Amino acid sequence: MQNTHQAIDLPSLRKQKILLLLERDGKVTASELVDHFAVSQDTIRRDLGELAAAGLLQRVHGGALPRPKDTGKDFFTRVGETNEVKRHLAQLAADRVEDGQIVLFDSGSTTLQIAQSLPRSIRLTVVTPSPMIAIALADHPHVKVILAGGQLNPATVSTSGQEAVRLIQSIKADLLFTGVCALHPQVGISSLHFDEVAVKQALLDSASQVVAVTMADKLGAVEPFVVGPCSRIHTLITEWHVQGIEAYEQLGLEVLRVEIE
Repeated sequence: MQNTHQAIDLPSLRKQKILLLLERDGKVTASELVDHFAVSQDTIRRDLGELAAAGLLQRVHGGALPRPKDTGKDFFTRVGETNEVKRHLAQLAADRVEDGQIVLFDSGSTTLQIAQSLPRSIRLTVVTPSPMIAIALADHPHVKVILAGGQLNPATVSTSGQEAVRLIQSIKADLLFTGVCALHPQVGISSLHFDEVAVKQALLDSASQVVAVTMADKLGAVEPFVVGPCSRIHTLITEWHVQGIEAYEQLGLEVLRVEIE
């Protein structure tokens, strides 16, 4: 008889599934994972050890817990911590927007800052899964805002689900400002939240040009859920002092590094 777990026997896929179970249930036990995947105790111990070493979960006796919450700040905390560097990067991004464009805005504190940096006179159609961005642009008289509906994630203050994905897939946009949880040259774009992945992938697929604006601490980082390779981004705007930026340039990204005086 064919093994029903055959499709998830590859270690990388199994570890991805472990993270999904952890996000859903709030904890995992080694014994349950052994039964779920039909593998040995040693295999599960090794998987949990590798995930813990990568900072993706907290190893405890008999299983694992989510990593401490202070590794990922909530949306309103991040908005409140906006500094002069982020404002400057956001303004540089906003200056790339042209009248008459259809622009996608991913959720995030930086993309919100970009939206807030747009002049009130600009004429645009904006599509976003972020209610905060929709509200920020509501007083722009020549901006038509389309809010992708769906289930709201309180941690990210963004919508997800098939309704949001279908709407975004129906759009052919000129430009996307993608949110960046983590960006690694080899791993690619990754997210802390599984429910964001399908929406972020739909946004990437629907834009002719993709711009990522991020502070230095997001570069070289990895989160549990992979959205896509770095090559999906056309332009990366970041801080001047970032180390290892050549790795992104070698992947074909246009990299703009901003020095703040």
